Formats: sequence, C-alpha cells, structure tokens
Amino acid sequence: MKLVAGNSNRPLADAISGNLKLPLTKSVVRRFADMEVFVEVQENMRGEDIYVLQSTSFPANDNLMELLILVDALKRSMARRITAVMPYFGYARQDRRPGPRTPISAKLVANLIERAGVDRVMTVDLHAGQIQGFFDIPTDNLFAAPTMVRDIEEHYGIANLVVVSPDVGGVVRARGLAKRIGVPIAICDKRRERAGESEVMNVIGEVDGKRCILIDDIADSGGTLVNAANALLEKGATEVIAYVTHGVLSGGAVAKIAGSKLKTLVITDSIQPTETTKAAPNIRVLSIAPLLAEAIARTAREESVSSLFY
Repeated sequence: MKLVAGNSNRPLADAISGNLKLPLTKSVVRRFADMEVFVEVQENMRGEDIYVLQSTSFPANDNLMELLILVDALKRSMARRITAVMPYFGYARQDRRPGPRTPISAKLVANLIERAGVDRVMTVDLHAGQIQGFFDIPTDNLFAAPTMVRDIEEHYGIANLVVVSPDVGGVVRARGLAKRIGVPIAICDKRRERAGESEVMNVIGEVDGKRCILIDDIADSGGTLVNAANALLEKGATEVIAYVTHGVLSGGAVAKIAGSKLKTLVITDSIQPTETTKAAPNIRVLSIAPLLAEAIARTAREESVSSLFY
C-alpha cells in the first residue's frame, strides 16, 4: 500500500500518514509558468495498492485537475488499484438540474474521475448520498458523525441538549446524530430566495431553555448557520453550537461567524482551514485523520468499512 498526496490539504495527508505509520510517497506536483499542472511520482508504483489523498476544495478546478493528472500518472505507472480519497467532494451541490439548460456537474466530475482510471472512491459526508450512484465503481461515503459525537460528549455533555437541523433537507443527518447521543431534535424551516442567501422563517420543535447543537454538512457563506442561531436564541435557546463537516467558508463567512451569536462553530479538516479561520475566536477544527486512516487500512485489508459506524 502507498499513499500519494496532492497539494489541496497537505496537513491532513501528513496526519493520515502519521496515523497509518506509512510515509507519503515521494512525488512532485507543481505548475508550469502558464499554470498547467505537472506531476512526477518518484517511487516505483508497479503492482501497488495506491490511495490518492486530495480534496477538491478551493481552488476547486485546480485541485480536481491535480487529482486527475495524479491518477493518470499512477495508472501509466502500472498501479494495481487506485483509490481516490476525497475528504471533500467538490461540485457535490450540483447533483440535479435546478432549472432548464443547467448541468448536473456532480455527475460530470464523477465521469472524469472514473475515466481517469480511479478504481474506488472514498469521501466524507457527501452533500447528497445519491451521488454514490453517479459512479460505476465502488464508492464509500464515510460519516464524520462518530467523531462529532465523541467531541460533543467530551466538550459539552448531553444534559439539556437538543440537535437541530438548519433546514428540512438535513433532518436525516440531525436525526442520526440525535439518535447516537439520545437527545431530541428540532428543525429550522428555511426559505432560500437565491444561492448563498437564506432566511429562517420558523423553528419546529422545543428549544426553550435548551442548549442547541446545529448540524450540517457544508458551511459556505455562513448565512444559514447565523440565521438559524438567531432564530433558536429568539425561541429561548440558552446557547447554540454548530458542527459542520466541510468548512468551505468562502468570502466573508469567517467574519460573519466571528461576529455572530454562535458560541462555537466546529468544522473538520476535510478542507484545509485558512489562517483567518484558525484565528477566529469561535471556530474550532476537529481532525478526521484517524477516521480516514482507519477506513484506508480496512479497505487495504479488504475488511468492512461500514462497521466503523456501528
């Protein structure tokens, strides 16, 4: 087994390498003057079971091309099996046609990855679970929930706690987390007028006098979390903590969250946090390196990955 890392999230790749006690394969991923991607793998790959570690986060197109070119280099080096380990799967929010003459970009990206020569995909908390069906190769959608549960119990306990979905679409995710820790759920009824903007209209469930745990898969502009936190506090919640798997946090999201009534936003390192994110007083980063390392080890040994979550 060999680990090969792109440039999208080297700290996470190093952490996975440390957990597996397996050094990263020596490789060069750099740019020509016109920003074309160049890859050179500096170790023998023939007959190896290879795991390529690369999130397709910002800059999404550059990181996606890095992944595709890395896979092509490995395929041409006679690798036995190539698994793309994508902690964050970019373009996942474009999983359907929202209107006429629009693409299904998540399907296009799945086709590109598969056509490049990937034999298996491993990712974390896909925005839409049905994206697994866009691939004709095995796809493991891992869950950050067990890691979050341990962190919630360690930092906040479960007394007087309620898990809240920031919108109707996240109810299944919220119910799953609430079931794991044995607490009730509530739902924020959200109306979104346009992409990147949201308005919370109502809170369904009892939150008065409760500590609320908001749970979501992606935080991009931060508007949904901030609006949901405001609505919950108006309904009598004592404090609001948010747990989000993928901290995209584009534009002024970090400043918006830092100035909000959210007590804490906990994100994972599926996307490499910026220095601004690290400096924010109410944002904390939770590592999923142990989860990914264990999943990689089990896959390499042909053992069950789903048993990680029971």
